Amino acid sequence: MSAGPYGSSFPAAMRAPRWAVETVGNWYWIVDEIEEAGFRPRLVHAGKAKLMLGMVNKTDKLDARGLNKLQRAGTLPEVWIPPGELRDVRELPRARMVWVRERTRLKQRVHATLAKYGIQVGASDLFGTKGRQLLWAKLPLLPPHTRYVTEGLLRQIDALDEEIQALEGRMREVLSPTREVRLLETLPGVGFILAVVIALEVGDVERFPDAEHLASYAGMVPRVHSSGGKTRYGRTRQDVNRYLKWAYSEAGNVVARHHKAHPHRHVSLLYARIRKKRGHQVAVRAVERHLAEATYWMLKRGEPYVIQGFVPGGPGRERGGHMG
Repeated sequence: MSAGPYGSSFPAAMRAPRWAVETVGNWYWIVDEIEEAGFRPRLVHAGKAKLMLGMVNKTDKLDARGLNKLQRAGTLPEVWIPPGELRDVRELPRARMVWVRERTRLKQRVHATLAKYGIQVGASDLFGTKGRQLLWAKLPLLPPHTRYVTEGLLRQIDALDEEIQALEGRMREVLSPTREVRLLETLPGVGFILAVVIALEVGDVERFPDAEHLASYAGMVPRVHSSGGKTRYGRTRQDVNRYLKWAYSEAGNVVARHHKAHPHRHVSLLYARIRKKRGHQVAVRAVERHLAEATYWMLKRGEPYVIQGFVPGGPGRERGGHMG
């Protein structure tokens, strides 16, 4: 049997047809080795498994015995294992998110430095072409060491800009032709970057039994506490896909910012109606959940998002298309 450097050394007695692996940070290579050795890995939701076992003490031996017990009973809480190719290509948008976050942090530091010394630059975008020219003209007003550090920050921002542009170019080369990306670009507030994130993080839409499960996976569904005839909605779960949550949050805020420009769209009406009763944040969350559930039906049916008036009846349907 062909196996990797670890799979070939598995004792024969340990070669069970299925292996349970907890969702630890280094599970990629473990799953690859198990599959290369000809077995089926089962990726376990560690939090749910811990609750089901109800053990007070925690050791590696106790964890292994507990997972084996759940596996024999047929109650192992599994999570979906993305194919190796998908895990690889996911690194492109995930790395972009890291670099964009770092670039934002550096820009905030430049803004804070100027504010400390009361220096104002008359530009709406400090890091645009005009803003940069004005900024460089103001740098001599800073103390020498602070100026040196600020110039270094600007060089780091420029370097990150180049890396982000190169990464986006590779994403367009690899992912732009896919059918899923093209469908998702029809969602309100979603452009190429967000469509790529959503498509890669959702993966196989068939793994979700319905639209609500996809929305819950993306962190769009709040906890529900109901007792004695009273229902209270709490925070969303912590064990969600934070990349999907970010993508829908970005799209929801785009819809909120431009809802007056498209007043007759369903998402604009939804935002305006809920904002009037519950405020901006709750309204944006409602739009985010709407987009997440629409994603399910779009990918399930292979249809684009159709922006028309809402027709009561079918789940997530509108005249000739999906929720919009």
